[in-house]
Formats: sequence, structure tokens, C-alpha cells
Amino acid sequence: MVTEVTTPRQQAPLRTTPFPLTNSNFSFLIQMDAPRPDTSPPSPSPKDRALRNRLTFGPLMLGGLFLMLWFDNAAQGFTREWLKRHSDPVNGHGIQGLGLLILLILVSPLAIGELATLFTAERVRPYRIIAGLGSGALAVHAFLTQFTWFKNISTSTLAFIIVFVMLMAALRRAWGKQTQDAIVRMAGTLLATLYLGGLGWFLLAIRVKRSPNFVGSTSLVLMILIVVKATDIGAYFGGRALGRHKLIPWLSPGKTWEGLACGVLLSGIIGAIFAPFFLHHMQTKWWVGFIISVVLGTIGQAGDLLESMMKRDAEVKDSGSIIPGFGGILDVIDSPLLAAPFAYLLFSFFTHLTEVPR
Repeated sequence: MVTEVTTPRQQAPLRTTPFPLTNSNFSFLIQMDAPRPDTSPPSPSPKDRALRNRLTFGPLMLGGLFLMLWFDNAAQGFTREWLKRHSDPVNGHGIQGLGLLILLILVSPLAIGELATLFTAERVRPYRIIAGLGSGALAVHAFLTQFTWFKNISTSTLAFIIVFVMLMAALRRAWGKQTQDAIVRMAGTLLATLYLGGLGWFLLAIRVKRSPNFVGSTSLVLMILIVVKATDIGAYFGGRALGRHKLIPWLSPGKTWEGLACGVLLSGIIGAIFAPFFLHHMQTKWWVGFIISVVLGTIGQAGDLLESMMKRDAEVKDSGSIIPGFGGILDVIDSPLLAAPFAYLLFSFFTHLTEVPR
């Protein structure tokens, strides 16, 4: 009997690689499998994006403003002959401030809504419709002061509008048979009316005023807006380049003393250079334009800080988002609004009439 002897199968020898397995070879393989680096341009920072939006929408708003002021001045020329034929006591100068009145009436509802949102954060809820009507009534009141027939009742009408807004807010609260927060509602409605309508009253009054020492024109309104916004521009770029010392860190951390100085200086230079064009019908010197512009620029920054205080109280960064790069309507008009009463006083004090335009 033959026994079959089995031998264990020998294991085949390992195949050797044609190249040595070194660390460099592994790193090469790893690099092949690794994701490629992102070569796309980095996304702009929020500050750069805001600056780009400002440079885009700023000229657009300025162009719209110029167009509205052109319409204002053109409407005065169109109505001059009509008023002469109808023997209007406005002495044939035409209807002034029509374009500015339309602009204020269009802007007021949006600004009232933003202001009411800021107030609501502190449980102050003004009646928006009543405040909007009150602001519009104040704008119409300033517009009508150019007519002789209205001047005899202008003071009493102004007092009536203010009291009427307060009474309407009280009646609106009583209509709902509620007494809770009645005082807060009345105060908030009146404050919103005076903040927008009261300050806007001075802006329109500058346009339509005509007295022995003060002649209103679109150039005066344009001077206020350009000087105030020049301060904002100078403070922004001056602060970015030279800012070291914070102005009011607890209120507006981005503002610096160096930026404020640059902005005020820029506004003074612009006022001194362009005073003969802005005040072409008034006798004034370059230093008068410099002083007026410096004061208005400083007050404009105070108006910006005033709104910053309200936004801090409401814990919001901007009053709205309707204008990219700027925020809301209040973020744009806060400085000119607060500067308007001071401009009214300064124009009356420093300038006098030399020749009445015919």
C-alpha cells in the first residue's frame, strides 16, 4: 500500500517594487490625492463692502438730489409769470421750495417708520400715521410762509399743529378704550413729529425765506447738504488714515478726534472756496463761508452722534437697510436735519441782502 505524502504549499515570494518605498514617494502620492488650494480671490471684508456700496449709491443719491433741486428752481421760474398775471402778493418771485416740499413729504413716511422702530425697542410706540401727518403739516407750514396772506396766521398755525398732534394721539388712544401707556404714546408721537417735521421745517424755511437780510435759494440748501456730507467723508477717510484717539468710545467706537478734525477742516475749506457760488446774491467773504461751514459740519457730526445714541439704546447698528452702505433714511438725513436750525440762524446773522433777484 502506497501512502501519499503531502508537502505544505510553499508561499510565493513577495514581489519587490521597482522603486524603493521612501518617504518622498509617499509624500508624492499624498500630494496627488490632496485637494488643490483655493486660488479664488478672497471675499471683501464688511468694511470694504460698505465702502463700495457708499461709492456706488452715494453719487446716485446726490444725482437725485440735484435733479430735485433743479426742479425746485425751475418750478420757481415757471410760476413767476403766472403769479405776476394774477397779482399774487408774493411780488412775482415765483413759488419757491416746491421740489424740496415734495422730497420731504416722500421721505417722511419712511423716516417715521424707522424712528418708530427705534422707539419701539424702549416700549415707546408712536402713532406712525399721526406723526407722519404732523411732519407733513409742518413742512407745508414752512412752505406757506413765503406768501404774505399766510404770514399773519403763521405763528398761531404752527402752535395749532403741535397741539393738534398731541390731541390726536390722545384721542387715538381713547378710541381703543385704553389708558395704559397713553402718556408714552402721546410723547412718542409728538417727539417723532418734532424730530423729523420740526427740523425739516428749518430746511424748507431756508429755501423760501425772503427778508431784507436773508434771501432763500436752492444754493443755500445745497450748501448745507454738501458741507455736512463733506464732513462725513473727511471724518471717514481721515479717521481710517490717521485715527488714533477715540472720540466717544462708549457711544460711537468708530469715530476719532483725528477724523473729526479732518472732516471739519474739509468742510471749512469747501465752504470758503464755494461761498461765492452758494451765496452768490449775498455779500460775504471767504472767512464767513469758512466759519459757517465749520459750525455746520460740527453740528452735523453732533446729529450723527444723536442718532447713534438712539440706535445704541435700541441695540441696532443702523436705523434701516433701505440704502446699501448707508443703512436707513435716518442714517442719511440725521446730520442735515440737525444742522438746518443752526444754518437758519447763521445765514441770518452773517449775511445781508445786496440785490434781490428779479
